[in-house]
Amino acid sequence: MNIIVDTSAIYAVLDKTDDNHQNAIEAWLKLLNEAELIVASSYVVTEAIALLHARGGTSVVRAFVEEIVPAVEIDWVDQATHNAALSAMLMVEGRNGPSLTDCANMETMRRLRIHTIFAYDKHYARDGVTVLG
Repeated sequence: MNIIVDTSAIYAVLDKTDDNHQNAIEAWLKLLNEAELIVASSYVVTEAIALLHARGGTSVVRAFVEEIVPAVEIDWVDQATHNAALSAMLMVEGRNGPSLTDCANMETMRRLRIHTIFAYDKHYARDGVTVLG
């Protein structure tokens, strides 16, 4: 199985106070043993570093960089993916739509033909997408 990992899952794995922490740890360990390919977009990496730094400081970022990043293949968002993601994000009015990172993940999933995401974000529950988490 090939899978994309979202910031929400990374945060749940690393933050012991997150409501999804225990479930996320179990899912992450299972992925490490069973997934053929675990992908994180460069936007997820950037967003995760910013979020982890703001909420937990440098030590949590270090844990991410040392424990999570080596286990994933980073898919660097190019201009075409960025433009498509931004267009998708701007189609939903208001503040409750998917973020630029969420939309970039969906574009990356389409491009790589990956149908499963490890996430705790409601925006991924769409036809054809399996949400693990």
